[in-house]
Amino acid sequence: MTGAMAPERAVWETRLLAVVTATLVVFGIAAVYGASSVVAVQRGEPGSAFAMRQAAGVLLGGILFLMAARVDYHVWERWAWPLIGGSALLLLVPFVPGARAIAPELNGARRWIDLGVITFQPSEAAKLAVVAWTAMLAAKKGDMVREFKRGVLPFIMIVVPVSALILFEPNLSTAILVGLLAGVILFTAGARIGHFLLLGLAAVPMAWYEIVAVQYRLARVVTFLSPGEDTQQLSWQITQSVIGAGAGRVFGVGFGEGQQKLGYLPYAYSDFLFSTIAEEWGFVGVCLIVLLYATFIGLGFRIARTAADRFGMLLATGLTALIGISAVVHMAVSLALVPTTGLPLPLLSYGRTNLVVSMVAAGVLISVGRGRGRGR
Repeated sequence: MTGAMAPERAVWETRLLAVVTATLVVFGIAAVYGASSVVAVQRGEPGSAFAMRQAAGVLLGGILFLMAARVDYHVWERWAWPLIGGSALLLLVPFVPGARAIAPELNGARRWIDLGVITFQPSEAAKLAVVAWTAMLAAKKGDMVREFKRGVLPFIMIVVPVSALILFEPNLSTAILVGLLAGVILFTAGARIGHFLLLGLAAVPMAWYEIVAVQYRLARVVTFLSPGEDTQQLSWQITQSVIGAGAGRVFGVGFGEGQQKLGYLPYAYSDFLFSTIAEEWGFVGVCLIVLLYATFIGLGFRIARTAADRFGMLLATGLTALIGISAVVHMAVSLALVPTTGLPLPLLSYGRTNLVVSMVAAGVLISVGRGRGRGR
């Protein structure tokens, strides 16, 4: 199942993963500039303002990427409990009375902590913490993950409260993603399918309640089930996204020449960046992005399959799923294949916290890949 592999192949695969990551990051800065320049000017900022802030995130992420790639990945095993505990405390900050000064409400949500010199989203860090913690505990429990009481239940007792804190921000899509990541790792570790089915049946009514209880979530589901109706209101955003993607045709309308960002498509530089890429870079650009993500995911799962130990296998699986699920869902949303969510395109979309976390995840994957050549 796991074990050491030829050092030459391990080096080649980790280097390719680093090149793919760097390519996505650099392309992301260009894509963000093309999608945000008009918005920046409308706000009274230079056209490159968003891209420059993203570049600052790349600088920080690059430093952490190199550190994560060079440090033995077993450090994440030793620090798993402090990481999950620290993430939970950060997620609690917006709910502390009097914390509004450092956890302001933006667009109806309190997802950010503003320390003046830096602003970040605790929920993004929580995704990485949950992956590391779940991989650690699943590796430690071994075959006990097939039991419910001693295997699955301890994970529920930690992951569900963390997801609930993210949900209360509110951020339903990230809360669901955190649960999915833990589920992917447990499934890889050997948990029974029957337990997943029971948990899924229990989660459906709760998820449905969260959807119908919030007007904009229900509107997104209605829009998805009735595409093309009420295109001036409920379906406006997703309709503009599909129009933009189709307008690109084969080679795109040209870098920076997209029309949907001119007030038609909200958040063209973040939640709907893929649509902007499709419009400006066309089918060729879309194929490039899909190929890069497919390569990243393929290398990630190969690293997981050939990891030197069980923890490395589960950690690499979770980190690959972190990037892969987010990318697939983002692209599917932009093409109206699933209801609208707020998941960014990892390594590409504007948002420095997500960018840094994604780069750290790639660095840890490389660390796991480097460990295969040494064995353990």
